[in-house]
Amino acid sequence: MHQIRVHLAAIGLPVSGDPVYGVREPGLERQFLHAGRLAFPHPFTGERVEAESPLPEDLARLLERLRAL
Repeated sequence: MHQIRVHLAAIGLPVSGDPVYGVREPGLERQFLHAGRLAFPHPFTGERVEAESPLPEDLARLLERLRAL
């Protein structure tokens, strides 16, 4: 996570809510980072492993608030 934050800040795209490299966002208590889907080969079997995760409620609320502006 740290490397993602550093690289994004270096190219002028800081992560919202990042207190070190980004910009504080009112109403956001954490960094706006989320992996909606991950896929990778299993380290022992080589079989593809996939996981999906919906956007957490706090991040979804912030997006809705920003869309209304």
